[in-house]
Amino acid sequence: MPANKSVARKARPFSNFMAFNRKTARQRLHQRIRKKVSGTAARPRLSIFFSGKHVYAQVIDDNAGKTLIAASTAEKSVLGKNKPGANRASAEVVGKTIAERARGKKIETVVFDRGGFQYQGKVKALADAAREGGLKF
Repeated sequence: MPANKSVARKARPFSNFMAFNRKTARQRLHQRIRKKVSGTAARPRLSIFFSGKHVYAQVIDDNAGKTLIAASTAEKSVLGKNKPGANRASAEVVGKTIAERARGKKIETVVFDRGGFQYQGKVKALADAAREGGLKF
């Protein structure tokens, strides 16, 4: 083959399954987790999510399809004097708030849904704060 000609690769057909990054990997992992983890009225599911700016937590009854309690750093009452952001300090504040609101609705035990995130850092901080607040999971 002559040295001055470039060889083009064959184009692969595009598929959504071929696209792989952290976000899609987390979403696919969360789908697999959700097949096993579900909440009931007696023991609802504590679901968490971290965006770039905020920390969100919900207590959900999957049988009824309703959110029983929610807390996030997007609420000014939750954030308080803390700096905004999806960091460990914010996760702890949201964990304490969700536990406090759960006690108000007489919810003591939940199933923890980490949302496909690894159980370390922010996720662990939120879970530990919720446990300190009185939730059992």
